[in-house]
Amino acid sequence: MSNHSSLQDRYGRKINYLRLSVTDRCDFRCAYCMAEKMQFLPRDEILSLEECLFIAKVFVALGVDKIRLSGGEPLVRKDFPWLVARMRKLDGLRELVLSSNGSQLVQFAVPLKLAGVDRINISLDSLNPDVFHRLTRTGNLHQVLAGIDAAITVFGSTSIKMNTVMLHDSNHAELPAMLEFALARKIDISFIELMPMGETGHHYATSFYSSADALAQLRQHHTLIPSVETSGGPARYWRIAGHESRIGFISPHSQNFCADCNRMRVTARGELFPCLGNEGMVDLLPAVRAGDEAGVRDLILQAVADKPEAHEFDLSQPGTHIMRFMSRTGG
Repeated sequence: MSNHSSLQDRYGRKINYLRLSVTDRCDFRCAYCMAEKMQFLPRDEILSLEECLFIAKVFVALGVDKIRLSGGEPLVRKDFPWLVARMRKLDGLRELVLSSNGSQLVQFAVPLKLAGVDRINISLDSLNPDVFHRLTRTGNLHQVLAGIDAAITVFGSTSIKMNTVMLHDSNHAELPAMLEFALARKIDISFIELMPMGETGHHYATSFYSSADALAQLRQHHTLIPSVETSGGPARYWRIAGHESRIGFISPHSQNFCADCNRMRVTARGELFPCLGNEGMVDLLPAVRAGDEAGVRDLILQAVADKPEAHEFDLSQPGTHIMRFMSRTGG
């Protein structure tokens, strides 16, 4: 029996959304996400797929009805569709979503649809092959573009969203082209302000490009109409007359969205972070490995009780960014 009143924090926010990382590994090395020579976790510290399912089951029993599977790149995890198929059967789970860099979607779009994925968010930060390779360090743009088109063919355009992290002097001049790319495919797109996570060698303050700057830039090309729509996340949406795509802006710095936060994150090693922008966490792994469902439930309730009111991202203060890599926390 689901208890849909259990996960409410001390600020009255209802937690109904879990972002669960199934691996810290990725076939890209994106400059703002991880170090170029990344040290990944030992295999025995990573949650097994059965343990991922166990955690999901406890969260759904507590009232979580949306789960996003992330990484790293979740599609590099062996037997990933097996996990999706079993998670999809959890009673009370309304939506099962995937975050991906798109590199494996030509191969996996059909198996993911058959397994029960509802929607896919695909990261794409540049349409220029050279810029794309420089940002991802290892990525092949044409492979990702083929993956996006494969996903649209299999899932339909309304189930695919593109995410673009805005980077001053790297891709900010491309934002109008990124928007045109999304409009042509009738998919939603979200432009995301850079979040300072980990010692990547990336200069966050000089790379930052605000949602306000992006909006002003895009308004030179289109009339953007504000929308009250929500996808249950932090994006604020706009529409363009005559087009089906929603244009979202995720603005952790310029438009703090913490008052509406409805999510928690579990890393690939079983760490539960109530807030992406704080270091506080509880370790679920020992209780999960002991098969202690009540213990996991109590730890989740403790984390909800301890969920901070707001994140601690601050680009103005050198050395104040979160020290863990984004790839560790889960995208």
